[in-house]
Amino acid sequence: MAGTSLLTLIDKIAVALDDVALMTKVAAKKTAGVLGDDLALNAQQVQGVKADRELPVVWAVAKGSFINKLILVPSALLISAFIPWLITPLLMIGGLYLCFEGVEKIAHSLFTSKDDKEVEHQRDLQALSDPEVNMLEFEKEKIKGAIKTDFILSAEIIVIALGTVQNKSILEQTSVVTIIALIMTIGVYGLVAGIVKLDDLGLHLLTQPVENMWSKVKQFIGKCLLSFAPKLMKTLAIVGTAAMFLVGGGIIVHGLPYLHHALESIEHSFTSEVLVWFTGPVFNGVVGIVAGAVSLMIFNVIYSAYQKLKS
Repeated sequence: MAGTSLLTLIDKIAVALDDVALMTKVAAKKTAGVLGDDLALNAQQVQGVKADRELPVVWAVAKGSFINKLILVPSALLISAFIPWLITPLLMIGGLYLCFEGVEKIAHSLFTSKDDKEVEHQRDLQALSDPEVNMLEFEKEKIKGAIKTDFILSAEIIVIALGTVQNKSILEQTSVVTIIALIMTIGVYGLVAGIVKLDDLGLHLLTQPVENMWSKVKQFIGKCLLSFAPKLMKTLAIVGTAAMFLVGGGIIVHGLPYLHHALESIEHSFTSEVLVWFTGPVFNGVVGIVAGAVSLMIFNVIYSAYQKLKS
């Protein structure tokens, strides 16, 4: 009898773990869009520090990210336990913020002159080459900025993950959200560390003495890495921005019934499965861009009014 009870308990645990694994997979898919932006933004944040300090800076930001998760995960679970109705509004606010940030990035890229961008670039270069500049303070500012960015995106990831298990038990919610938080943190900063050192690896391979055929191969790989690293950063930035609209727009669409029904009506009007498959992302993306543009305009009006009152 005891053996049977033990087997039953093991079976229940196995089923529970299987459920957690399944829900974690669903949550990971939902949060993957934010991951792309998180990766791109954090890789950009640590640029501008000396090569031998890149990994220590990434590690410092990673530790800050773990602290962010220690604050955010229990907070999200407490909200789910005591005020669960707040999850959907928080998701909507988070989705709107993603859209806002995406439009702001595009606006900054389009409306910032090349001269202003060059001034920013030269300022970073001067800081690196000037021995009188306190690099410790310079790094601290970089780290603070990256940790603030991480906090916002981590909150998005955790709230989205929690939204996928909103109706599950507190144990399942805790397991899924904790696993997602750990996977995302380790994954993001592991990749960031690799990305920021790609150019150093390329330079190391390129400067190897030519002794044999293998040396030439290493030099060729080095050239490819040096060419690939900046392109990868640009691609990540573009993919990350697109993901912000898709994820943020998707959250808004699913949170507003009339938009959700409109999407379903459009999908039902198509007979082609390919068109149906594309409809959702395109619709979410358009909603995300419009929501971001409107929120940015409102923000600019409020900010301008505040500046006038302040002066």
